[in-house]
Amino acid sequence: MNKVKLEEYRTRAKKLVSEMTLEEKVSQTIHGAAAIPRLGIKAYNWWNEGLHGVARAGVATVFPQAIGLAATFDEDLLNEVADVISTEARAKYALQQKCGDTDIYKGLTFWSPNVNIFRDPRWGRGHETFGEDPYLSSRMGVRFIEGLQGDDEEYLKVAACGKHFAVHSGPEEDRHSFDAVVSKQDMFETYLPAFEACVKEGKVEAIMGAYNRTNGEPCCGSKTLLKDILRDFWGFEGHVVSDCWAIKDFHEHHKVTNSAVESVAMAMENGCDINCGSLFLYLTEAVNRGMVSEERLNQAVENLMMTRLKLGVFDEQEKVPYSGITYEENDTKEHQELNKTASRKSFVLLKNENNLLPLNKDKIKTIGIIGPNSNNRKALVGNYEGTASRYYTITEGIQDYLGEDVRVMVSEGCHLCRPKVSGLSQDNDRISEVRGVCEASDVIIACMGLDSSLEGEEGDEGNEFASGDKPNLSLPGLQEEVLKEIYNSGKPVVLVILSGSALSVTWADEHIPAILEGWYPGSLGGRALASVLFGEHSPEGKLPVTFYKTTEELPDFRDYAMKGRTYRYMKQDALYPFGYGLSYTDFTVKDVSLSQDTVLEGETITVKAVLKNTGSMKGAETLQVYVKSCHVDAPNAQLKAFKKVELNPGEEKEVTLSLSDRAFGLRNLDGDLVIEAGDYLVYVGTQQPDARSMELTGKVPECITITAAQRIVLETCCI
Repeated sequence: MNKVKLEEYRTRAKKLVSEMTLEEKVSQTIHGAAAIPRLGIKAYNWWNEGLHGVARAGVATVFPQAIGLAATFDEDLLNEVADVISTEARAKYALQQKCGDTDIYKGLTFWSPNVNIFRDPRWGRGHETFGEDPYLSSRMGVRFIEGLQGDDEEYLKVAACGKHFAVHSGPEEDRHSFDAVVSKQDMFETYLPAFEACVKEGKVEAIMGAYNRTNGEPCCGSKTLLKDILRDFWGFEGHVVSDCWAIKDFHEHHKVTNSAVESVAMAMENGCDINCGSLFLYLTEAVNRGMVSEERLNQAVENLMMTRLKLGVFDEQEKVPYSGITYEENDTKEHQELNKTASRKSFVLLKNENNLLPLNKDKIKTIGIIGPNSNNRKALVGNYEGTASRYYTITEGIQDYLGEDVRVMVSEGCHLCRPKVSGLSQDNDRISEVRGVCEASDVIIACMGLDSSLEGEEGDEGNEFASGDKPNLSLPGLQEEVLKEIYNSGKPVVLVILSGSALSVTWADEHIPAILEGWYPGSLGGRALASVLFGEHSPEGKLPVTFYKTTEELPDFRDYAMKGRTYRYMKQDALYPFGYGLSYTDFTVKDVSLSQDTVLEGETITVKAVLKNTGSMKGAETLQVYVKSCHVDAPNAQLKAFKKVELNPGEEKEVTLSLSDRAFGLRNLDGDLVIEAGDYLVYVGTQQPDARSMELTGKVPECITITAAQRIVLETCCI
C-alpha cells in the first residue's frame, strides 16, 4: 500500500481517536463496535468469516475446504479463489450497507486464513488449515491473503486475518485451559513460519490470538507472542484480535489472573487491540484504575481506525474502487466455474490398480453408489461455510453426468458413525440393500469418510467425537464393515473418501483397487468428481498431510514436540506420504540443474528442470524441491519450492524455482536459524524423496549435493 496514503490514514486515525471520550474509545474495542454519530462513525461488526467462501451470511460461492485447496499445490489458484471471495464480500457488503444491515458477518474484516500447522491428524480443526508443512502453509497463506486484500495502492478490498497465533492445534476439549509447551526450536521451525510469511510477505491486516496458553502465557495476552515476536521482531503494523471470548479464559480457566478487569488489562497491555466478545468494556475501569495506560488504549483504537480507513468505509464511495462491485457479482456463473475447477484440482488419487480409473461409461450398464457420504451435503462443505445456491453431492453429480445412459443405484450403506440408520431398526440395517446394489451393479463407488459433524471446532453443534477431535484414524461406525461387504461382492470398487483429515485406510489400501481422497470438495464437489471419475480430467492433487498406517504410531496428542510428527520428523513409512498423488497420465523430470553448488549467505540458488507429459492425456503435475541436511539428527528432507504445471500429451516445459539461503537453514535449540558447514541434498521431482513414495510411484527424484563451506548464522532468536 502507498506509504504516503498510510501516513495520511495514520494522521486521520490519530485525529479521530483524539476526539473520542474514554467511553467512546472503549466502545470501539469489542467486535460489535458502537456508532459514534458525532464523529461520522457508524456501528461496525468486525466478525466475519471467509475460509473458503463468504460464510454465514447467506448465499455465496462455497469453494472446497481449505485442506482441499492446499491439496491443489497451486498458489495461483489460491489467489484466484481468494479474489473471488473478496469480490463476493464486497458485493454482499454493498447490499448490506444499502439496507442498513450492520449485523455480525456483514463487515469487510474476514478472520481468515487459518495457518496453524496440522501437526496431528486427530485435531478436529485441521481441515481449516493448509496442512502439516510450514512452507506449503506459508505459500498458500500469503497468496490467499493477497487475493483477499487486493492490489490497490490506496484501499484494501477486504482485510484478512492470520489465525490462531500461535502454537495451536488441539485438543479442542481443553483449548480454554491448555498450555502448549514447545521448544524454541519447534516454535520457530514449525509453528511460526507461516505467520511470519503472512505478516512480512502477505502484509496481512490482522492477527488473531489463540485460546490456549503457549509456554505459560495465554496467547491473546502473551508478551512473547504479541509484542516481542509479532510487533518488535516482525514489524507487524496491523491490529490484533482475540479469539472469541478467549480473554475470559485468563481468569476462568487458565487461572493466570484473578478477575475480568485483570484479564482485560493483561490482554490490552500486551498488544491485543480488539476483543471478540464484550469483556473489553472493562477497559474503562482498567484505565481509571491505572491498570492500562490511556496511551496504549489510544494506540489500539488507532490501529482499528486504520483498518477501517484502509477499507474506505469513512470515504466517499466514489473514491473507493471496490465500491463499484454490486450484488449481481455474487455467486456468478464464472465464480462457479472456478469453484468446479478448484474442486477437481483438489482430488488426490491414492491408488489405481490396473488403471481401473478413469471409468468408461460406455462399458457400464449399472453403477452402484454406496456409503454414508454418497448423498451427504455436509460432507461437501466442511465448516465455516456459506450457503450455496446449488449443491451437487457425489450421487447427484454422477447421476447428472450419466443421465439416462447408465442406471445409477444408490444406498446409504450405513450411518456415518452410528450402528444403524433408522432409530427402531436392528444394527447394520442397510446391509441387505448394500448386497442388492452390489449384485445389480457393474462397478461400485464407495463413498466413505467423515463430515464436519465428526471433526470440527469445540462447541460446534453436532460434533459427536471428542469435542470435534477424532479419537482415532479409523473409518467411524460400520463403514469398514460395509466396505468389506462391497469388496466381497467381487465387483470393481472405487473408494472415494470425503474427509478433512488423514484416515488410516490400511485395509482398503490392501484390498480396494482404486482410492481417491476428495476432502470436503465444495458445493459442486459431485459434478467435479464425476468429471474426474469418468476421465474428462486427470487427478492432480497432492497430499498436504501424511496418511499414517495406524493411530498407535502417533505421539501423544497433547505433546507439542515435533519429534515423530509429520513427514519432516517421522521415522516410519507412511501409508500415503505428504506430497504424494497419482495421475491418469505420466510425467518425467529431466535436465535438472542448480545455478551453483555452494550455499552462500544472501544468495539465491536457481533450480531448473524440464517437466514432460509422457502419457496420453492432458494433465497437471507439481514439481517439488526438497532440501535435506546431511548433519546428524537433522530432520527429513523438507519441501522448499514447488510449481504446478499443466501439460498436453508430449508437451514439456522448463520450470524455474528459487532456493534462498534460508531454505538450507535449520533452527538450533536456542531458536537461531543456522546453516551448518557441510553437505546438503537437493531433491527435484514430483514427490518427496522418501522410500514409501518411491515404492508407490516407482519414481526417484533427482538428487544434487550442495555444500556450505562455513557455518552461517542467518538469524538470532528474538526471545
